[in-house]
Amino acid sequence: MTPGLVIAAPASGSGKTVVTLGLLRALRAAGVAVASCKVGPDYIDPRFHEAASGRPCRNLDPWAMRPATLARLAVLAGEGAELLVVEGVMGLFDGAADGSGSTADLAALAGWPVVLVLDVGRQGPSAAAVLHGFRSFRDDVEVAGVILNRVGSASHEAQIRNAISSLGVPPGAPPGVPVLGAVQRDAALDLPHRHLGLVQAEEHAELDMFLARAGAVLGASVDLAALRALARPGRLGGGGGEALPPLGQRIAVARDAAFAFAYPHLLEGWRQRGAELLPFSPLADEGPDAGADAVFLPGGYPELHAGRLAGNGRFLEGVRAAAARGAAVYGECGGYMTLGETLVDGDGTAHAMAGLLPVATSFARRRLHLGYRRAVTMADGPWGPRGTVLRGHEFHYASTTVADAGAPLFQAWDARGTDLGAMGSRRGTVCGSFLHVVDAAG
Repeated sequence: MTPGLVIAAPASGSGKTVVTLGLLRALRAAGVAVASCKVGPDYIDPRFHEAASGRPCRNLDPWAMRPATLARLAVLAGEGAELLVVEGVMGLFDGAADGSGSTADLAALAGWPVVLVLDVGRQGPSAAAVLHGFRSFRDDVEVAGVILNRVGSASHEAQIRNAISSLGVPPGAPPGVPVLGAVQRDAALDLPHRHLGLVQAEEHAELDMFLARAGAVLGASVDLAALRALARPGRLGGGGGEALPPLGQRIAVARDAAFAFAYPHLLEGWRQRGAELLPFSPLADEGPDAGADAVFLPGGYPELHAGRLAGNGRFLEGVRAAAARGAAVYGECGGYMTLGETLVDGDGTAHAMAGLLPVATSFARRRLHLGYRRAVTMADGPWGPRGTVLRGHEFHYASTTVADAGAPLFQAWDARGTDLGAMGSRRGTVCGSFLHVVDAAG
């Protein structure tokens, strides 16, 4: 397996994504064939990775994916690469509500060393204590290097380096953690955000300029040779693990800024099992291919484009026509909302949607729904026979009104095993829910 390492941090907001992007671009500029992965359920950061490295980025989710799926995707990610850089999620030891599925869990499972990104913008020598605590917290996780981020000055950096170098090393323990570099505080390295994370890569007008800047800064600030020397081949195994079944043989897949949240590993798996994928853009008022036997509306940001979507007759009529001819029509999160009756945007304006499911959603009063989910299908459908067990996650701010209870799609539980009741809706060959499916349950 390609040698790899994990870029992690003590907490979200430490700057690990920008550091990762800068490292990917700097390594690429230095002639290193570098590939990447992103830990956990994330649609947005991987697209930035791909722009920085020039290679596909795959998610690795130790809670939602079977071990065989993790192994298969890690092998695929490293094909043709010299180095695999894996960006963590949240804080290093933060995972699902049941305590599992953290970046640390993946690092321990794969045997990859961790490079910790420390945001020292409001710290001095105390940063050494944070590093010491993270290094000693779990014996099966190796914090092998540290990058100081948002350093204020040369003297600030020197203070922290001196504190780290003075950390005591127990007898027989490996040498202290090397400081691989220090990145100065720089407002030009900030990325814009919205309610579900970073503004999408395809919406960033000056993305290449930003990546060039990040690559130049990280290339000058971090010892890339020392970073590469830390990497080790993973021990996840040889891959395997059958992908989830495709929704059909000819699947029309919505793909644009409103429907961008489709996991590449799912789409790749459908292709591997013989399906043909037919992309179309609802925002461009394109309908699904008339010959498709399935339609997939992924998640995304339909709430930001609700008025435009409501006026795109070719799109809406095309989806309705697919349902009328018996095609399997499936919507996830944003796609689920679009298949419903109405969508109320953040300004309180109601927009008519496809009307194929008895669902109305609203962003007028936003409420966060977030967490991993275990789901069991309640009838035969696109994911397999009744009783099929899936794992995925939920992340949205919509409130829902169901005009007619209809027939639910899933029975769902959270990561702790708490029964969440019925989830989603189905009517004929049309179904959907707020669940983002990741993998079959192991």
